[in-house]
Amino acid sequence: MSRYGRRYRPYYDEDDDYGYSYGYYRKKIKPTGGIKAQSKRGAFGETWWAKRWLSTLESFHIGERLNRGKNYARSGQVLSIDIAKGEIKAKVQGSFTAPYKIAIKLKELDSASWRKLTAALGRQAIFAAKLMAGEMPQEIEQIFKDNGLSLFPEKLRDLETSCSCPDWSNPCKHIAAVYFLLAEEFDRDPFLLFKLRGLEREELIAALGKIAGSTSETTAKSAAEAELPPEPLVVEATIFWQGGTLPENIFGEVRTPPVNAALLKRLGNFPFWRGEETFADAMEAIYSSVSAEALKVF
Repeated sequence: MSRYGRRYRPYYDEDDDYGYSYGYYRKKIKPTGGIKAQSKRGAFGETWWAKRWLSTLESFHIGERLNRGKNYARSGQVLSIDIAKGEIKAKVQGSFTAPYKIAIKLKELDSASWRKLTAALGRQAIFAAKLMAGEMPQEIEQIFKDNGLSLFPEKLRDLETSCSCPDWSNPCKHIAAVYFLLAEEFDRDPFLLFKLRGLEREELIAALGKIAGSTSETTAKSAAEAELPPEPLVVEATIFWQGGTLPENIFGEVRTPPVNAALLKRLGNFPFWRGEETFADAMEAIYSSVSAEALKVF
């Protein structure tokens, strides 16, 4: 017992509910409105590239420290995550009033490397098509490898991490929590992996578009030339302003859509969603109800 009445105890952090600092336990502060993982139990990540991100980190023999961040990721302790080229900045609420500041840096690829990669990707139309559809072809890793590069970090030193918490281990559970939430975000947007390597989504798509541009431009020009001229306006002013008779089937078949919130599901969830359930799941019931009411009104 110290003279200030605090009992000194050995380090023990089994359930991540408490953080050990300056010789005594401090209960973590549970914030409101934090980013909550969509995974409630079991493994994180649904796509192969999200799982590869986590398995790569585990291969650096930080598995136990990595697992300590799961509870933080699921309980909404992460307050914010900002992703820029080659860098991630985050804030995580721990046992102190002020959130911990986290920085994660991933080595960016230089412009020459990106030129080689985009040229290789552009030569195979299936790669460009899948990427533009928001899907990461698994064969893309081989393209990186053939050019002497890697999409994912190869060694622990490829990641430069820091956290303002008093924990001496690196990564600490606060950094690990960000790693898990990043995996879920990679599920939603695989282009973030390219961004962390130094290339924005728009830059990649533009580069792939230039490679296939000549064929596309020729096809588009031919199609434009083949377009029929527009129908002339009605000469009679009275008929023009009154309008003609509309066909009875102008609206086609009016019915509720077979799939609720189809467009919303195609667009995907919001980045780093903070609700108890996904935005798409929350809105699906509303879409269904509105569709039924709209049909009644019609």
